[in-house]
Formats: sequence, C-alpha cells, structure tokens
Amino acid sequence: MKEMFKLEIDESSQYDSPNRTPIMRKTENPLLTVADVKPSREDFVVDGIFNCGATKYGEEYILLCRVAESVKCNRDGFVAFPVIVEHKGKSKFEVVVLEKSNHPEYDFSDSRTITKGSDAYRNVVYLTSFSHLRVARSKDGIHFNVDEKPLIMPDPVSECWGMEDPRITCIDRTYYINYTAVSPDGAATALITTNDFKSFERKGLIFLPENKDVAIFPEKINGKFWAFNRPVPRSIGNPDIWLSESEDMVHWGRHRHFYSISDMGWENGRIGGGAPPFRTERGWVKIYHAADKNSRYCLGAFLLDINDPMKIIAKSKTPLIEPEMGYETEGFFGNVVFTCGCIFENDIIKIYYGAADDKICRADITIDDLYRHLSII
Repeated sequence: MKEMFKLEIDESSQYDSPNRTPIMRKTENPLLTVADVKPSREDFVVDGIFNCGATKYGEEYILLCRVAESVKCNRDGFVAFPVIVEHKGKSKFEVVVLEKSNHPEYDFSDSRTITKGSDAYRNVVYLTSFSHLRVARSKDGIHFNVDEKPLIMPDPVSECWGMEDPRITCIDRTYYINYTAVSPDGAATALITTNDFKSFERKGLIFLPENKDVAIFPEKINGKFWAFNRPVPRSIGNPDIWLSESEDMVHWGRHRHFYSISDMGWENGRIGGGAPPFRTERGWVKIYHAADKNSRYCLGAFLLDINDPMKIIAKSKTPLIEPEMGYETEGFFGNVVFTCGCIFENDIIKIYYGAADDKICRADITIDDLYRHLSII
C-alpha cells in the first residue's frame, strides 16, 4: 500500500524538490477579476470575485462566485456600506452612512469591518462590503462570462450582511448549494437547491453560527448524507474540521471531530472544509484549506475510506498549492489560495480557487500525481 503513494522524482522534471507538487496553474490565470463583473448598482464598487463553487451543468462549466461589493464614498470622515432590507415583501439593497466622529465607540481602523469592544472581546458591528452569489458560465472551463445580476437576492433576515463562499454538490440531478449566511446574529450555513440554475428552493439554515466551510458528499454513505463543517469555538477548542450526518440534508447530527490544526507549520492557524469531496477508485478525495498563524492560506488533500470517511488513508504533508504567484500574494487580502470547488473529469482534478480574496484562478493535477503527493497516515 505504501508504495502506491511513494513520491518519485523525475530528474528532468521542473519540480526540483519533493516538497513541490506537479500541479499546473493555468497560463490564463487569473480567470476572473473585478474587471469582469458588473456592479449591482451604479454607486457600488466591485472589490473582488473569488471563492467559487464549481460544477458541470450539461456541457457548461458553472462557477458560483462570491462577489464582494462596497459603496462609493469620497466624503472624508464618513463610511458607507450596503446591507439587505425587506421592501414590499422583497429584498433590496440599502446603503448605510456613518459619520465616524458620531461613533467614538466604534473602531474603524480595519477597512473590512467596523468593530467595538476591547481587544479581549471585540465584536463586529458592521461589514464594509457585501457579498452575494453570481453565476459564471464557460464552454471550456477557462473562459467565463459572468452574469450581470446576483443568482438570488439574499434573505433580509439571516443574510442581510451577505452570502459567502458557496459550495455545490450534485446528487441525482439536484444541485445542493450551501453557503455562509452572514447577519448580525453570526455566520451560519444556509442551503438552497436548484435543477436548472434559474429557479431555487430555500431550505434555510442548516448549521448555526459560527459554523461554515460546509462541504457535502455527492452521494449517501451507509444510507446517510455526510458533510464536513468547521465550527469556531470562542474558548475551549480550535477551528477544526468536523463530520456530520443527516437523513434529509437539513437536520444534521452525529457530529464528530475529524481533524485538528497542527502545532507548527502551514496548518497551525485554522483548517477548513474546502471543496466537496469526490469519489475515486481508491477512496474519497477531499481538497481542503489550512492557514498558519500569519493567515497564509494553502491547500492540501485527504484520501478517505470510501465506506467510512472518518478513516484517513493519506493526506498532504506539505501544501498541494500555496500562494506564490503575484496574483496570489497581492490583492484584497494577500497570501491566500482558497477553494470552494473542484471538478474531477478524465483523471484530472480541476481546482478553482480564490486568490488573494479578489480573483478566481484554476490549477490542475492528475489523480495519479495527487496520489504520489499524499503521505500515508
């Protein structure tokens, strides 16, 4: 069994270190940037398109992208940001404007958030940008066109601060889309379904705050739906990966701790669900993300037992892909590669990932090269 995963180094290869993997970034990277996205309103600015779910729908490649927008505001001493409110039974954008001098209780030093409280317990009171979901479509998986409007307007209660980081799992021709629903009550996980990416059914919240990075398996295992998730404890415990089961995809239980951060190295900060897993002849492959204590995000992979995903056969000892290119190290939030979706076809894993929290890229690796990258647990 161990020989199956032995890393063999080809002297003629461009990969000159056993710590590097033969993963190939597309020369067209980045595939999507803010220049490819039309703002939702004329007074909005697109800050990023990133962290997309990925799937095939017929002959099309579908990316369900997180699009972050902020409000144009050139008034010194003021900050403006969008939220979702209910108006005549429908969701609509509304702009909130704050004069900083009128709110000495707030901390405006981080351009991404407005907070209050002490360093020991600092609470976010507003986000300065708003994320929603947009569809991007392609015939070749490289050249994408982004829809001009959001996929679905956020709910004015549980998603009034945004919809983030979608994952797509297809089961029996139904596409299950889970994402982070953000509101003043916290970051929860919500679920919608579709059969055509035109009409949708809301299933509501499926994991309470703060629990996100949910990745659902594409088939039942032992008669149950399974999903990775990542609760974030405030006192005891770490931001680790858990596994849960469900009868109906809505009510989840039998929660079990799956994998923890390490004490050192590239996984010592936080670890999360990444892309939905996919089946191979050797087991489930799961692309995941991890960050170190400096918030440098990398990607790795697990190989799991096909009948019991709690059993890890092998995993990445070193990152499968890490921020190295300029479009990964520089951006809205640099030194980040983060995936919410990959497509496995013709023995190639096509990983779509967010780079520096403002653009979408792709990197490919063959399944055999991935096996050689993994280390037996």
